[in-house]
Amino acid sequence: MDKEKSIIEIKGKIKELKDLNTGNTEVLDTEIVEYEKKLRDLMQSLYYNLSPWEIVKLSRHPQRPIMQDYLTMIFKNFIELHGDRYYGDDKALIGGFAEIGDYKIMLIGHNKGKNTDENLERNFGMVKPEGYRKALRLMKLAEKFNVPVITFIDTPGAFPGVEAEERGQAEAIAKNITEMISIEVPIISVVIGEGGSGGALGIGVGDRILMLSNSIYSVISPEGCASILWRDSKYAPNAAEALNLTADSLYKLNVIDEIIREPGEGAHAHYQLAANALKKSIIKNIRTLKQLTSEELIQSRFEKYSGIGKFSVTD
Repeated sequence: MDKEKSIIEIKGKIKELKDLNTGNTEVLDTEIVEYEKKLRDLMQSLYYNLSPWEIVKLSRHPQRPIMQDYLTMIFKNFIELHGDRYYGDDKALIGGFAEIGDYKIMLIGHNKGKNTDENLERNFGMVKPEGYRKALRLMKLAEKFNVPVITFIDTPGAFPGVEAEERGQAEAIAKNITEMISIEVPIISVVIGEGGSGGALGIGVGDRILMLSNSIYSVISPEGCASILWRDSKYAPNAAEALNLTADSLYKLNVIDEIIREPGEGAHAHYQLAANALKKSIIKNIRTLKQLTSEELIQSRFEKYSGIGKFSVTD
């Protein structure tokens, strides 16, 4: 975007002036203050009051932190577990035991890459049936050891290839949704980037649904929706508006429980600050949910999901 280019140029100018200003010259000080004000104003216009389509683009930003980044910044003692015990291991989804703060947890999440080679190896975070079956196996293991489950959602959708359909893609996702309702330990699901369709729901039935403020969560991508409704993907911005896929919209509709505000220009520009906010929220919600019995968890989960989409008609 042109504004992003201007931000980079202004930051470069500020650095240049500060390097020159070794003698604390008042003229240069004044010029630096003026450029810093321009930078704040530009960032305000770029990263606040964003349109849904602008948030879609931020959720897909090439430098946006992925699960592997948060894994190193938030969690410790991660032990990855592999395979679904039926077919194989899906690298588009990873999971295993880990620790966050003072809590032992089971961590499961979509596994995008940071470059083309990694994305090809991990199928761009698009999970196949064996990945969802692995996720369910790990949730059952968490239940056995009585530790909370944390799921990280970041996928454009489940893999739509022929081989995935042959191995029961729809059944695997449907079974996960059904089984997660009755898991007897706390489940916290966090949308960190894209939350696309059934691919997201396959690990997204939680007691708490959290979203980073520049992430999206939707039944279909804006491009897919535009292709169906308008027969043209160029209407994707219109579709993004209609889908109510932003964190703010979903919070108002009671689909999600909490918005984790991203710092400054967004998570892609402030990895550690975003990670700190995410860690604080996860620990807070674990602490709250662990006070509930398994019966209370399941009842609350049932009421939560049976209440989504309800509306009242007034005179």
